[in-house]
Amino acid sequence: MTAPSEQEIQDWFTSKIPSEWFTEAPEVVAAKDEVLVVGRLSDEGAGDRVARANRIEEWRDETREQRMAIARDAEVGFGRKVSWGARCGDDGRLFAHLNVPVMTRLRAKERAMLDTLVDAGVARSRADALAWCARLVASKQKEWLDDLRGAFSEVEKVRAEGPAA
Repeated sequence: MTAPSEQEIQDWFTSKIPSEWFTEAPEVVAAKDEVLVVGRLSDEGAGDRVARANRIEEWRDETREQRMAIARDAEVGFGRKVSWGARCGDDGRLFAHLNVPVMTRLRAKERAMLDTLVDAGVARSRADALAWCARLVASKQKEWLDDLRGAFSEVEKVRAEGPAA
């Protein structure tokens, strides 16, 4: 059985999430261990940061039961934890998202590069610096990463059609 594609997961969430929750389709990011769903709330009448933060908190409280029911179904179906977030204007908040440690082995040059980002105030720690680097690569190489993920998907399809081991 092949894992669902990010588009299939996006489509599933789009079909389950009430249309009145967000002003546009939610952003759905599917990692191996987590699906993060972030939607944009209306910022009409929420002129300052406090008003936007309050709108996010109100939405979080009002939708909690429905969000948790959707998350339970998704966790069973996709085998991944589901995390939620909301944006209102320029402000956003993630709710109880996973912060998964990743083991890395870096040589002195790579550690020095991370330390430079910390020393410059770009990141608070080496872990933050590494996350910053990953986000930078993702933003600059999105098309290439999408092509790579598509190639993996094709390999899984061919593998599934082949003889059983």
